[in-house]
Amino acid sequence: MIKFIAAALWICAATLSAVFYSFQAAGERGVGEPPKPMLGGLDYVKTDIISVPLIRGARIDGYFLTKLVYTVEPDQIKKLSIPAPALITDQVYSYLYSNPQIDFTKKETIDLDAFRKAIRDTVNARVGVELVHDVLIDQVNFLSKDEIRDNAIRRRKNAGETAQEMTKAFKQH
Repeated sequence: MIKFIAAALWICAATLSAVFYSFQAAGERGVGEPPKPMLGGLDYVKTDIISVPLIRGARIDGYFLTKLVYTVEPDQIKKLSIPAPALITDQVYSYLYSNPQIDFTKKETIDLDAFRKAIRDTVNARVGVELVHDVLIDQVNFLSKDEIRDNAIRRRKNAGETAQEMTKAFKQH
């Protein structure tokens, strides 16, 4: 009987201490606050492919294609009145058109660190708070007008060959 009473008292003490600890931990965090996310609490947001036509001498030389990932504070991004991808896309266009000295046909004129830093800093300056913490490059390409034309011709040629093969197969049956 004494063992039973001792076990019951031990269970009550363990339960009370667990409840006390949970209220203590909740008080440190603040009432009604969600728990802080792990690993810094930043969200990683991917953009769609951003395609910027590069105009030199009143003609299109090619297209700069990029896909970015940027880290943002979840609370700050919710406060934006415009969609964040639109803001990032606008800053990519602004950066490329305000830096005409960048020649995408020559790798030595491309400074990706400066590109990432400029996008981050200009977005933060425009919003007025540190919204974007880091910009990561998921994909970056440059397609000249000639490469685009060659790809289009190749696709048409392949489509024509496929149509001829289908016609032959249909006639055989």
